Amino acid sequence: MTLQQIKYALTIAEAGSMNRAAEQLFISQPSLSSSIKELERETGITIFLRTSKGVVPTNEGSDFLMYARQVYQQYDLLTQKYSAQGGIKRKFGVSSQHYSFAVKAFVETVKKYDTLNFEFAMRETRTMDVINDVGTLKSEIGILYMDSFNRKIIEKMLDDNDLDFVPLINCRAYVYLWKNHPLAKEKSISLEQLRDYPCLSFEQGEHGSGFFAEEILSDNDYPRIIRSTDRATQLNLMVGLNGYTLCSGIICEELNGSDYAAVPFREDEANRNSVMEIGYIVKNRSMLSDIAETYIGEVKKYLESVRPLELCEDA
Repeated sequence: MTLQQIKYALTIAEAGSMNRAAEQLFISQPSLSSSIKELERETGITIFLRTSKGVVPTNEGSDFLMYARQVYQQYDLLTQKYSAQGGIKRKFGVSSQHYSFAVKAFVETVKKYDTLNFEFAMRETRTMDVINDVGTLKSEIGILYMDSFNRKIIEKMLDDNDLDFVPLINCRAYVYLWKNHPLAKEKSISLEQLRDYPCLSFEQGEHGSGFFAEEILSDNDYPRIIRSTDRATQLNLMVGLNGYTLCSGIICEELNGSDYAAVPFREDEANRNSVMEIGYIVKNRSMLSDIAETYIGEVKKYLESVRPLELCEDA
């Protein structure tokens, strides 16, 4: 097995087609097919299923590709650190639940590097996609949270994907709403006060269980629920429908604008508050790239700046 064969397999998996992969690799399709057949003979497994619509990894192939990505990423890191070869674009990706501070840190990171020489990706996505992206090394860093309700499930998923969770900050629940919402001027807001307004939640697809929800206190009963898939739509729903969501209270006005307010959630006997432990996930025993180190530094710097607002505490 060679690094070239691993690169070929990873390119095919990403392209979903032998022809497209061959074009990207600047080799003939028969040569690529022959190389993959040799790799499959050597490993003793069928890595790809050939279909009329392209190729898809088998179950065994998906497992092989997960380890192959890890090997090739480490090779890339060694090449970047010790090789003088030029003309190769380095890749860096972040997958995150919908946090504006994660995007802000990404923006500041990209500003420090020449985008002509790097291929960047910022993926605001579902909870399971964050875990899968980092588990398969599609992204180097993932940003998500755990609390008393989802911790056991999330920790099991991280363990199954050979991932480590590194805490960043702890936050209490805040109600996030439009600045002209009838409750926006309240010093704190209870769940009872919110019953006449729709609760906005990010859709989690087939993993729609409350354990994978991005919103804190997802185990509470919300009689009115509207789901969306992106931050811009959710902000529009706050304005158009007087909707609200429950979050960490860490809001980047530079990106989200100043038309919204974060008001502390007021607990009662039936609806207790909780603590969000926000952190980042990485592959076990992986060597972080310099870009990843820069990104984590920018995240920490931004979170440091919100402490005077008394929203959070150190994790």
